[in-house]
Amino acid sequence: IKLMGGNMLYYYNKILSSLTIIFTVFALTNNVHAIDPDKALADLQETTLSTGPQGESPVSASEINLTDAEIAKIKSMNATAVIPMHIMSGDWSQAQINGLKYQFEIMGVEVLAVTDAGFKAEKQVSDIETLLAKNPDILISIPTDPTATAPAYRKAAEQGVILVFMDNVPNGFVAGKDYISAVSADNMGNGVASAHLMAKALNQQGEIGIIFHAADFFVTAQRYEGFKKTIEENYPNINIVAEQGIGGPDFPGDAEKAASAMIVSNSNLDGIWAVWDQPAEGVMEAARANGKDDLIITTIDLGENVAISIAKGGPIYGLGAQRPFDQGVTEAKLAGYGLLGKKAPPYVALPALPVEKDNILDAWSAVYYQDAPKSIVKSLK
Repeated sequence: IKLMGGNMLYYYNKILSSLTIIFTVFALTNNVHAIDPDKALADLQETTLSTGPQGESPVSASEINLTDAEIAKIKSMNATAVIPMHIMSGDWSQAQINGLKYQFEIMGVEVLAVTDAGFKAEKQVSDIETLLAKNPDILISIPTDPTATAPAYRKAAEQGVILVFMDNVPNGFVAGKDYISAVSADNMGNGVASAHLMAKALNQQGEIGIIFHAADFFVTAQRYEGFKKTIEENYPNINIVAEQGIGGPDFPGDAEKAASAMIVSNSNLDGIWAVWDQPAEGVMEAARANGKDDLIITTIDLGENVAISIAKGGPIYGLGAQRPFDQGVTEAKLAGYGLLGKKAPPYVALPALPVEKDNILDAWSAVYYQDAPKSIVKSLK
């Protein structure tokens, strides 16, 4: 430029300025890394996105407490509790039970029985009716179907049983009148977390499929909404090319079939989102069976099998974790509110926990209050 004179320097600067404008417009138009997934994931742990079944604003679980005097009063009542679960397979359900039993022991509440409905509404209705014959003071549960199970829960309420719900609430029930409170993870936030993790793994571009829960189930609907909306609004270079609902009760098997169909029908498929860890296990099987070794999977719920996959580096890249032990502890405390006649918030939530390989061991400890199993530690090494 010096050899050719000052005029050449002028034109050089003009060209450089024009190129800068062109590349800036291109980046904005194509949203090249406009969103920082890591920052978005960090921000999620400072807030709660979910609202309650009736649109209630969430109250933090840290605000639910019992004083020593209140616990002593509850102990003097010799109260009893029953826990009709929707399904007992999976680490989430067992962690819930562990948290409930832990806190109930502190409160001197005897757990009379825990039942497993196998995700069948008719079985859960039968379980509830059987458990009510034991005349419990407390019933903690998660309805498999908010409509079909409502009459059984109504019978419990009319019998004077204190009701606290996990995640889902029967249709027609009013907090503070028919039940004490509902406690949930930030399922919307976990759906959002799993979307940002998918985008991070795909470098914000590619084709993906979605496997959602085809049921009237409040919290899984929130996960699906959180994931899909986050992808569509923040990552225009990620295209959702297939969606399939599964109804169970064989969720891994149903998900495997759905994922296989997606892989066969979409040769350029880069990733699949599954609504929780057991369906994600089915997606893993489909990827293996179809030779799709590079498929990226994200999901929700930190089970041992998906944790092993994350520790090994895939195909499950990451997930949004609930905090089921803490949730169980909170539900038991709220049952104590009911015994004391203490006013409780209608909806209590715990923040999302994004999990990937770098924090898998710490995440396991945070979720289950115990060290990660050797199977996960070994896989990480």
